[in-house]
Amino acid sequence: MSRIVTVAAAQLGPIQRAEGREGVIGRMLRLLERAHQRGAQVVVFPELALTTFFPRWYCEDLDEADAWFEPSLPSPATQPLFDAIKRFGVMVYLGYAELAWEPDEQGIVRKRRFNTSVVIAPNGEIVLKYRKVHLPGHAEFAEHRQVQHLEKRYFEVGNLGFPVVRAPVAPGVDANLGMLICNDRRWPEAWRVLGLQQVELVMLGYNTPSRNQDNRGFEAHHLRVLHSHLSIQAGCYQNATFAAAVAKAGTEDGHELLGHSIIVNPQGEIIAMAATWDDELIVADCDLDLCELGRNTVFNFAKHRRPEAYTRLVEQTGSVAPAVWTPSV
Repeated sequence: MSRIVTVAAAQLGPIQRAEGREGVIGRMLRLLERAHQRGAQVVVFPELALTTFFPRWYCEDLDEADAWFEPSLPSPATQPLFDAIKRFGVMVYLGYAELAWEPDEQGIVRKRRFNTSVVIAPNGEIVLKYRKVHLPGHAEFAEHRQVQHLEKRYFEVGNLGFPVVRAPVAPGVDANLGMLICNDRRWPEAWRVLGLQQVELVMLGYNTPSRNQDNRGFEAHHLRVLHSHLSIQAGCYQNATFAAAVAKAGTEDGHELLGHSIIVNPQGEIIAMAATWDDELIVADCDLDLCELGRNTVFNFAKHRRPEAYTRLVEQTGSVAPAVWTPSV
């Protein structure tokens, strides 16, 4: 018997800096209702879905950025979303900026900020939480950049690892669920940790600029799209999993975001893709049994992995030059 779950990628068009949460939540509710009408059982929203991509703006005082963060879920602003989730009986991935008071590595309780996503069950309970590990960009104002990318200023590195949970996603169907956020998709180690937990559906939100604005070279727009899709397709194929990768899209605060949300199967094929830079819903039926082929053949980890040969992966961060070969005299 097939284990089919209907997955919807709920792409959001641009969210301008002046747009309040009420307007954004209204847009998300309309997408959620359309997803329900189309039979979706899982709905995936983008990274930082409730606000503009604020790391492009510099605040000297970090406390001035708190208005972009959520101290709790649900909050008064997000309660209508949680109410709709329960009304429609769908599971939702939500990306947001999390403000948490919790102990740091020294055991000191303090204010901490994370780029976070959660999976919300149809009854409104949070099933799983993930905090972004691979933070791109920089921590201080960079004069050479046309646009700042201050994720390292506003967020700490995620401290929850890459968890996977098995949960009901459709009548009679349980799935192994995992999450990534944006830049995580470019790191094969992140996918592999999920794959080692037999993940079957990776939910991934992103806010990716159409230009690499570091100004130290040129990366064409079509290559930005290619590299995004290539990372996701490879991650799905090499770990025998489906993925719903969902973007913020369009011109936001004068800066273009990539869009091109996709749903990918365990063979690495794109089975649905957004066609606009607006709020858009794409839907695909995902038969989770298709994960078994890769998991039991080419990527049968128990039979074929050789971790003793991979020690460099966890012992080293930056790349190093190899030994130099010199010819014998």
